[in-house]
Formats: sequence, structure tokens, C-alpha cells
Amino acid sequence: MNNSKRYIEAKKLVEEDKSYSIDEALEILKSMPKVKFDETIEISGKLGADPKQSEQIVRGSVKLPHGIGKVVKVLVFCEPEKEAEAKDAGADYIGSKELIDKILKEGWVDFDCCISTPSMMRLVSRLGKFLGPRGLMPSPKIGTVTENIAYAVKESKQGKIDFRMDKTGCIHVGVGKISFTKDAQKDNIVAFIKALEDARPPSVKGVFVHDLYVSATMSPSLKISL
Repeated sequence: MNNSKRYIEAKKLVEEDKSYSIDEALEILKSMPKVKFDETIEISGKLGADPKQSEQIVRGSVKLPHGIGKVVKVLVFCEPEKEAEAKDAGADYIGSKELIDKILKEGWVDFDCCISTPSMMRLVSRLGKFLGPRGLMPSPKIGTVTENIAYAVKESKQGKIDFRMDKTGCIHVGVGKISFTKDAQKDNIVAFIKALEDARPPSVKGVFVHDLYVSATMSPSLKISL
């Protein structure tokens, strides 16, 4: 596939094999030719964990200081007596078996975060193969399987993101928008990197984070120094 003229111009601003400080990388991203939408700032990289070893799966969450720059749609699986709590906290979709069936039968994923009460997980577990690869499966490890529905919903609405290493040992998350100030972008990136390092499994030896790159949706990537 041929790259656009805009991408080619942006690529000229990036030096091959150079590691940039976060500040330098963000300055370059902000100076690149603009597109017609507010691009997402993305962090990606290779981890020194083995995705084939269950005890080395890297998974965690972090509340970004400046949010992600979009309205977060939250789905809550809960019992009828918890529905009012979820609604008052700002959940966008609330239900149980009918939502599970909608996801399985229609492939519906019009939400950014999925929260469940512990007792609902016996039903929600049916969604593991569908929601898991999309990073949407509720988990007690990241606080999305909980009795405190209101707190979990509010956290998600205020900029909490979940992250999980993929089957190739890589990580990829959105941490804000190109329209954010550079300071806000940096705060979010630093918060994510700290959360990623804190999520290091005890069984991982040697280098944990091999390389990290920052990019915008339509831009080339820049390697950042840790």
C-alpha cells in the first residue's frame, strides 16, 4: 500500500533508529501535517514477558490524569437491584442475559468498558473468547469485577484505561488526543509507563520493556527512551 503525501512528509521528521525523549517525540508529533480529525496518541511496544506462560500475562489499568479525550461508553452486567446504582453513576448500558445474547448473536461491541458484579460472572464468562481479545472482558485484577459498581463506572468515565499484552508479547494503548497540550500528553504517557512497569509479573526475568513507541493515529512511530 502506498503512503500518502502527508505521511511521507511526516516521516521526514523522524530519524531512523533514534530514541527520543518523551518531550522531543511529542514536539515532533505536534509539528507533523494535520489530518481532519483529532488523532489518538498511541503507545506501543514489545515486552519481555512470554504470552504463552499464564503467570507472565501482563494486564493492568491506570487512571490517566487528563482522560482519553473521548466520551467513554460503559456497559454494566448486574442484578436488578444494582441497576439504579449503575444508572446513577453514569453507565450507558445496563443488563444481564439480554446483553450477553446481543453480544454473542450480533457481535455488538458499542462500548469501551465492561463492568460486572461477581455473581454475574457465571453468565458473563461465556463472553471470554469474544471480549477477551478485544481487551473488554471484566476482571477482578483491574477492578471491573466488583460489588462497588458506582465507583468502577465513575473511574472509567474519568479516564481509567485497561491494558493487556497481546499474544505476540506486545502492548498497544491509546493515551489521549493530539489536541491535548504537550504537558497533558506527557502526564498521561508517564502515568501509563509507571502502571505498565508496576504490572510486571514476578516471574519475568531480565528486561521487561524492550522498546516503546509513540505515534498518532495516522503518523509514523517514534521510539522513546525510558
